[in-house]
Amino acid sequence: MAKIVGGICTTHVPYIGRAIAKNLQQDPYWKPFFDGFPPIHAWLDQVKPDVAVVVYNDHGLNFFLDKMPTFSIGAAPEYHHADEGWGIPTTGSFMGDQDLSWHMIDSLIEDEFDLTTCQEMLVDHAFTIPIDLLLPNRQAGSIRTVPVCQNTVQFPLPSAKRCLAFGRAIRKAIESWDSDARVVVLGTGGLSHQLDGERAGFINKKFDLEFMDKLVSEPDWVSQYSIPDIVELTGTQGVELLNWVTCRGVLGDKVKIVHSNYHIPISNTAAGTLAMESI
Repeated sequence: MAKIVGGICTTHVPYIGRAIAKNLQQDPYWKPFFDGFPPIHAWLDQVKPDVAVVVYNDHGLNFFLDKMPTFSIGAAPEYHHADEGWGIPTTGSFMGDQDLSWHMIDSLIEDEFDLTTCQEMLVDHAFTIPIDLLLPNRQAGSIRTVPVCQNTVQFPLPSAKRCLAFGRAIRKAIESWDSDARVVVLGTGGLSHQLDGERAGFINKKFDLEFMDKLVSEPDWVSQYSIPDIVELTGTQGVELLNWVTCRGVLGDKVKIVHSNYHIPISNTAAGTLAMESI
């Protein structure tokens, strides 16, 4: 059976893509953020994942406000990064793992999660930037991917409790997959930030750090908060932390921290990174 080696949660701020393209990792503005990744690179070199299941939210390449599925999964042979603006260089294509995709889809529907199945799917910065951060020397075909897209944009949103249950169902699906592949799970987005309105620039460091701590030791803790609560505590875009919650659900009851980093701000966003190994 397939093995889940662990999970990594990190931000997907578009501006990071420009920093990578311009080799600004040692720039004083960027260094505290990029310094959080070498220990995770070393861990990934040890666990050697074959597949990355990427939990993220789409920003308009596939779904817009008139059509916004709660949960969708890619089942394509490859995924292309289309030009989405922001000055982000487009990256090469990402190889899919259709066998795992269809196995997850079948298992999740059997567990009563209603999915949108995407046999063609574009991926945006929420998918590409975390892979570029975590696998900076990615070669074509070095890792297969399964995009798992959640709605964190258009109300109504899935609750934190629902996302945790979704992650646990994904774990069940991966563990029942007839493969010797090693799987890493990525949860991308957040943490606290608001990009517009009266609270533009809002960051809640206290809540972010407590959330990161509880995500490791007590993942059900976040379920006490409704979606309006999370928006109040983290900003309108801070609800992207739901992608972290789903990722944590995949990892099982107990994890140990590989490495964590928290830096503010990167482009008006609290940039958290948390790598966890399944026990």
